[in-house]
Amino acid sequence: MATTDPPRSLRGILALHDFEPAAQSYLPRPLFGYIAGAAESSASFRDNRAVYEEYAFVPRTLVDTSKRTQQATLFGRTYSAPFGIAPMGMGAILAYRGDIMLARAAAAENIPMVLAGSSLIRLEEVKKEGATAWFQAYLPGDQARIDALVARVAAAGYDTLVVTVDTAVLASRENNVRNGFSTPLRPSLRLAWQGITHPRWSVKTFFRTLVKHGMPHFENSFATRGAPILSRNVLRDFSARDHLNWAHIEAIRRMWSGKLLLKGLVHPEDARRARATGIDGIIVSNHGGRQLDGMVTPLRVLPSIVEAVPDIPVLMDSGVRRGTDVLKALALGARFVFVGRPFMYAAAIAEEAGVRHGIDLLKVEIDRDMALLGINAIGELSPDMLLEIPRSPAGGRR
Repeated sequence: MATTDPPRSLRGILALHDFEPAAQSYLPRPLFGYIAGAAESSASFRDNRAVYEEYAFVPRTLVDTSKRTQQATLFGRTYSAPFGIAPMGMGAILAYRGDIMLARAAAAENIPMVLAGSSLIRLEEVKKEGATAWFQAYLPGDQARIDALVARVAAAGYDTLVVTVDTAVLASRENNVRNGFSTPLRPSLRLAWQGITHPRWSVKTFFRTLVKHGMPHFENSFATRGAPILSRNVLRDFSARDHLNWAHIEAIRRMWSGKLLLKGLVHPEDARRARATGIDGIIVSNHGGRQLDGMVTPLRVLPSIVEAVPDIPVLMDSGVRRGTDVLKALALGARFVFVGRPFMYAAAIAEEAGVRHGIDLLKVEIDRDMALLGINAIGELSPDMLLEIPRSPAGGRR
């Protein structure tokens, strides 16, 4: 089912999990730690994966599945698979033109890609390269700045805007300190040594970027260009999000004519409030475990969110790594899921070809899993195809 012939360097990558160790050896430690790490003790990060083991499939047999398709329709567009690429910031220092590589691959494979507001390539450039790109914004509680950014996103041709609402303040990511990563990036002997000991990344990404495009800036936090990644003003650009509230969302809804989604909701009452505000969809997320440590895992609250707002699409991210993960989320009511870290690892080690290979791997898994489940279409999935296996108080299975 693969749509591309992967380069020789990717032939040992048999699943999304395999991208991580490959990226760990390729990337300098601070950059790998930035992607791989989570907040504080990583409790939410771990549970994002563990929760999938608490559900087992109850498949049907002797079903003709020869005509199965994993196509999924969302907001009037039919995609080739029920998953997309989640927003990830600072991609252009992890992979050469990282956001563009993700956007190109997503468009070629006909799945959505969500460009992060903390990206380092202008949103206009990314949209030109990827017709299926959405835009995700981290918004300050300043209506004038919000209005200007929303107008810029619309002018660039985006039809779907995702507002992330679970980042009121910067999270406590101790792993970044331990690994030597900081925002802004601070030149040091330790950082220089990492560049020397990871020459492939230094040549293919860092120096190539500097020569062709100059020092990366945060391009999409506001309507105007943001600070360079080495500037002390970076922290200022990421502040004041604790002012963001429902009044700002209502104002965005009035001026934005495209599809508007909120990302980071996990409470049914917030979901109902979003629907009443005219939101078109919700992405249930705990930011991949990167914000509030101990925050509930999206899959655990997914059914309650779907029940609260059955008339609008509920999407989900955080922890998805396998085709079986995708199908479990869809069976519990998600209309679509998003995958983050593995695709950034893929872009780092093999650019667009790596991302397309990762997409193909997940598509192949979903296709195979659908046949083994006895279904021909995504819409046939339902909660009664899953059996919940609760963990014991000690953390194991009962």
